[in-house]
Parts: sequence; structure tokens; C-alpha cells
Amino acid sequence: MTDTGESGGTVRRPVYMDYQATTPTDPRVVAAMMPYFTDKPGNPASRSHVFGWEAEAAVEAARVQVAEIIGADSKEIIFTSGATESNNLALKGAAAFYGAKKNHIIALETDHKCVIEACRRLAGDGFEITFLPVRADGLIDLDRLGDAIGARTLMVSAMAAHNEIGVIQPMAEIGAICRERGVLFHSDCAQAVGKMPLDVNRMRIDLMSISAHKVYGPMGLGALYVRRRPRVRLVAQIDGGGQERGLRSGTLPTPLCVGLGEACRLGGAQMATEAERLLALKQRLHDGIVARLDGVVLNGEERRRLPGNLNLSFADIEADSLMTAMPDLAVSSGSACTSASVEPSYVLRALGLGDAAANSSIRFGLGRFTTEAEVDFAIETVATAVDGLRAGVSTWRAKPSRVAVKAKS
Repeated sequence: MTDTGESGGTVRRPVYMDYQATTPTDPRVVAAMMPYFTDKPGNPASRSHVFGWEAEAAVEAARVQVAEIIGADSKEIIFTSGATESNNLALKGAAAFYGAKKNHIIALETDHKCVIEACRRLAGDGFEITFLPVRADGLIDLDRLGDAIGARTLMVSAMAAHNEIGVIQPMAEIGAICRERGVLFHSDCAQAVGKMPLDVNRMRIDLMSISAHKVYGPMGLGALYVRRRPRVRLVAQIDGGGQERGLRSGTLPTPLCVGLGEACRLGGAQMATEAERLLALKQRLHDGIVARLDGVVLNGEERRRLPGNLNLSFADIEADSLMTAMPDLAVSSGSACTSASVEPSYVLRALGLGDAAANSSIRFGLGRFTTEAEVDFAIETVATAVDGLRAGVSTWRAKPSRVAVKAKS
């Protein structure tokens, strides 16, 4: 259904505001990938004919594009199936290579679930794991980090931009501490690539995980940056034909590699202007909701955060009930990777929120295709639903939103 909103634009329902879970694939990315699904079917490892050479050239061009957006060399980019695999390869691969000499790993309490679980697996293998608490605003305490590093510390892992609360960690400062202490610095940058400036040398990042579907690329592909100077050594976690310099065996999906490369090119080209646009939309959304409702609290640091992320707690409201009351607005109550859990968000609890506040929190994710009209629709939808729930009245399609004033076919 399409409606005309108060801001004058059209609103196609349902409205998508879950860009931290996944981004729609940009049509320009789809166009770049399509020939490699049909007319250019070569395996990039096939060295005996033109189709293989063509696929290999496309993959290497994409590798350059991924490297450029983070200030790396293309030889430092290893393609994977996504950020979860990249995180596992970084943590477990480094642990396997260096573990005889260094067996202590530090991660943040608020890190991505796959980092937390990979560390727990390593703890079962005898590694010492420190899950470092964060401050109430979600940011790392640098002094506490320095105190946690010891002689046998191998690695610090810290997510650059948080998938749930959007906060951006002080990457250069963390990297400086790690380099000074001779510790590897790994960062899950799935949410950060294409949305904020990244430079692996300035930030002294040794290992960086990337996901295509968080940067308007295709699902099913990611990358791991592995520093060459000074060289970082990993033990491969997948055995096979020795692709990706022996670090990640398996046939590379040429169309997906091309898609990630094009997504990175587009993200780098429009990063600054898009950040400014999203920041204005997020402020409009926040101000509009706060103006309509009492008992709304922002979770996470207000200024150091992704321009399109807004995580709000609504007093006296359960997030699941609120989302059920808003069938035409796609938002989430936390990480898509842990959405099956009925437990309060471990991230919000790490910020000091009680279970009630954590269970009343909604994540709004704005992105490249979000419009002012959609933001206005969201404000009205949220306000109507919260008012109804607080009054004990079901708002499930009880009445049309005031933004949706004119239905169209």
C-alpha cells in the first residue's frame, strides 16, 4: 500500500527501518553482479580459458575496491562468507598460530554474538578470555583496557560501530594502545564500512571483519583484512583447495565478490553526504517521538554513533508488544543475530539497564533509501501504538495513521 504523508512524499507500506539487520541491495550493485550470473559464468580459479580469466580479473578488481575503502592493500583482503566467518577466522586462526606463546584474549561485553561465542569456544580450549565492561554510554574505558592487557595477551577485539546501539568506539586510541603493547587489534567493522571513515593504518587495525549485506551488497559474502606489515599469521579454519592465499579454501562466488566491491565503491563515494542526510533524518525521528511521548530514553552515547541508528526505551512498554502493534513499521528489539532469544538484550544490560528497560527498547535503523515521509510515518505510528498500549487498548490496525491521509492503489 502507498500513502501520501504529511511531509508531502509517498510512503509505501510496510516501511523498512531495520538497516542494521540488513540493507537492501543497491540496484547499482545488482546491475554490476548480473553479468556474472549469466553471461560470464567462469570460475575464478579456472586458468585455462577466457571465462576463468575474466572471473579472476573481476574478483581482483573487487578486492581492490574493498581494500580502498579501508586504506588497505588488495593483497590483505581475504573473501569469506560473511562477517561471522571473518570474526571466527580472525579469533580462532590467530589463537591457533600464536596460542603456544600468548593465550589471553580481550573482547568487549557488548561485542557481536559471534565474537562472544568464538571467545567462549576458545575458553573451552584453554584460552583465558576477558570480557571487558563498557561505560554506561556503551564506550570503552581506555584506562581499563590498558590495565587488562598483560604479558600473555594475544589480541583485543572491539566492534567499531555497534549493531544494536550504534555507538562508535575510539578506534585510533584502541589501536595505539594495542600497538604499543605488542597486541593484535581485531575489529568487527560490519556496521562501519561505508558509513564512517576507516583507515587500517591510522587506526592500527591488524584484522578487520567486513559484511557485504550491511553495506548495500549481497548476502552471503564478507571479507577479512589481514595485515601484512607487520605480518599477522593465521591458521586456516577451512581445508580444501587453498584459495585466498591458503587462508580460506572454497570456490569464490564471482558475482558476490563483484557486488561487495561495487558496494564499497558506492559507499566510499557518497559516505559524507549520506551521513549528513541520515543524521538529519535520525534527529527528526528522535525529536518527533520525544515531542509526542513521555518516558522515552536514548540508549548509547548520543554523539559518537552511526548517523542512522536510534535505540530508544519506552517506559511501561514491552518491545515485542510494541512491534506487534506496528505491523506496517519494520523495526527490531536488538541484534538480528539473537532475535530468537526471549532474554533481555545482553548489550543493554551491559550498559546498566534493568530487564524492564532492556525489554522496552526498540532499534530504528535508517539507511540509503529512507525518506522524510517514512520518518514522519514512523513517528505517528510509534506514538499511536505507544499511547494505545499504555491505555490498554490494542492498536493492531485499529485506525489508519494520521500520516496515511490518502490511500492510493
